[in-house]
Amino acid sequence: MAVFVLVHGGGHGGWCYKLVAKRLSALGHEVHAPSLSGLADRAHVLSAAIDLDTHIDDVAGLLEFEDLTDAILVGHSYGGMVITGAADRRPERVGHRVYLDAAYPRDGESLHDHAHEQISAAKQGLHEVNGVELVMAPMPGFAAFFGVTDPALGAWTDARLTAQPWKCFEQKIAFRNEAAMRAIPESHLICTSTIPGRDMALLEARSQGRVWDIDTGHDLMLTEPEWVAERLDAVARQA
Repeated sequence: MAVFVLVHGGGHGGWCYKLVAKRLSALGHEVHAPSLSGLADRAHVLSAAIDLDTHIDDVAGLLEFEDLTDAILVGHSYGGMVITGAADRRPERVGHRVYLDAAYPRDGESLHDHAHEQISAAKQGLHEVNGVELVMAPMPGFAAFFGVTDPALGAWTDARLTAQPWKCFEQKIAFRNEAAMRAIPESHLICTSTIPGRDMALLEARSQGRVWDIDTGHDLMLTEPEWVAERLDAVARQA
């Protein structure tokens, strides 16, 4: 049995892993799928202070207070920034990093730096609510932006999306234990459409070939939950 910590991306919450978590639990794994501060079921704690460091601390704190060791951190999209930071903060508690069509940052890089075109587009919708700068305001049909095209699944997703604090996308990650973090094994599950924007040779080398791709929407944990769960289970068994 492995311990998974599933970290969502921008505008999402722990809810987006419901289908994957159910399958992993049925295989005997322990699964944690927290919502990050200010989002989803934690939208009530939204404040102007929330940034990337807040979310890294969310996950690092979960590892600490749940006394998790050899945890497999899985980060989707912006969640790649978060799991990289959490593994850097608590490398002794992490056994594997999995990037789920996710950001793969270098030291001193923000998500805006890493995915400039996409995040610049999101910034066009920047607005302020109660002193908090937000992007990705949800609206009917927004799930299609994340590649969720099934009408029923799209409506379910739309009902759960929340706006994203802009600071999280703007803040640059600052490594403290990069050598220890990089020494933790990693794997990559990516959407075929994002391959042209990735350094595939680097990913293959750092992951020792543990790179899988699938032709589906960006929210692959929703559109292809069985495939994602099977690959995560394979990662756990290889570990």
